[in-house]
Amino acid sequence: MLLCLAYLIYSSSVAAGAQSGIEECKFQFAWDRWNCPERALQLSSHGGLRSGKESIGYHYWDPLTTANRETAFVHAISSAGVMYTLTRNCSLGDFDNCGCDDSRNGQLGGQGWLWGGCSDNVGFGEAISKQFVDALETGQDARAAMNLHNNEAGRKAVKGTMKRTCKCHGVSGSCTTQTCWLQLPEFREVGTYLKERYHKALKVDLLQGAGNSAASRGAIAETFSSISKKELVHLEDSPDYCLENKTLGLLGTEGRECLKRGKALSKWEKRSCRRLCGDCGLAVEERRAEMVSSCNCKFHWCCAVRCEQCRKRVTKYFCIRKEKRERSGGGGASRKLKRKL
Repeated sequence: MLLCLAYLIYSSSVAAGAQSGIEECKFQFAWDRWNCPERALQLSSHGGLRSGKESIGYHYWDPLTTANRETAFVHAISSAGVMYTLTRNCSLGDFDNCGCDDSRNGQLGGQGWLWGGCSDNVGFGEAISKQFVDALETGQDARAAMNLHNNEAGRKAVKGTMKRTCKCHGVSGSCTTQTCWLQLPEFREVGTYLKERYHKALKVDLLQGAGNSAASRGAIAETFSSISKKELVHLEDSPDYCLENKTLGLLGTEGRECLKRGKALSKWEKRSCRRLCGDCGLAVEERRAEMVSSCNCKFHWCCAVRCEQCRKRVTKYFCIRKEKRERSGGGGASRKLKRKL
C-alpha cells in the first residue's frame, strides 16, 4: 500500500526527471558522432517501472551489447534528472511530506558564516530517486552493478554541483555575519559536469565470465566498491559511430549537420565537421539557406503584437559521401534551402 501511494505521489516527477535527463543528453552530444539518438534510446510511453528491458523514461535495444560509456552517461544523467526534479518539486511545495533541509541551521559553516535559510532538500530527492531508479536493477551481474554505479554517479553530480547562497546580516548592511544555504544549480551544469566524467569514464573488465555465482558476485562487488562513486564506468568499448548499424539503432554520421564558424562556438563545436565528416571518410557540403523569422515586433493597444517577417541568409554544413560531392561538381556547388521559423 505504501509503495502504491509513493508511486502515485512521485511518479509524474520521476518521469519528468528522466525526460529532462534525456533532453540534456541530446544537448550535450548534439555535435558528437553519437548524439543520443531516439532509435538507440527510445523514450517510453509511460513513466512506470520496467520489466525486462523497459525502464522509467527509457529503454535499450539490447542491454547485452550496449554496456559502453554512452550507456553509462544515459544512466547517470537520467538518475540525476530524476533526483533533481524531485528535489526541485519538493522546494516548490509540490509534496506535503517534504520541505527545506534545515538540519544544519545554526551551525558554523565557515569563517564568518552560519548555516541558515532554506536549503534545497537533496537528501529527499536522493532517497526517493533511489527507490524508483535503483529498484529497476534486479540482477546481480556486472551489468547491473555498472548501472547502479552510474546511477549513483548521477546523484553525486547533483550534490556536487549545488551552489552556496548567502545573505548578509549586520548594522547598515555591514555583513558582520552571513547565513548561507545550498541551492540546486541549473541542470545544464549537472549535464556539463557529467559530460566531463564521460570523457574520463573507466572501463571495468568484468563482462566475460562474470555470472551470478556467489564467487562472481563477490568479485563484482569488490571491484566496483574500489571505484569512486563520482566516476562513470563501462564494460565495453564503444563503436566509432561513423557507420550506420541498424542492429544497434545507429544512423552513422552521413547527412549530419556540423559547424565550421560562428560566434561563441566552443573548440569542440568548431571541430565538429572534422570529427563528424572528415574523420569518418565523408566530405563537407556547404548549403545556403534562407531563414524567415519574426522581427521588429510591436505591441498595439489593445491587444495585439504585430511583427515583420525578416529574411536572413545563412550557410550550413553537412556530411556527405565523397562520391556524391564529386558527382555534384565538387565543393563549388551549394544547395538553396528555405526554412521558416
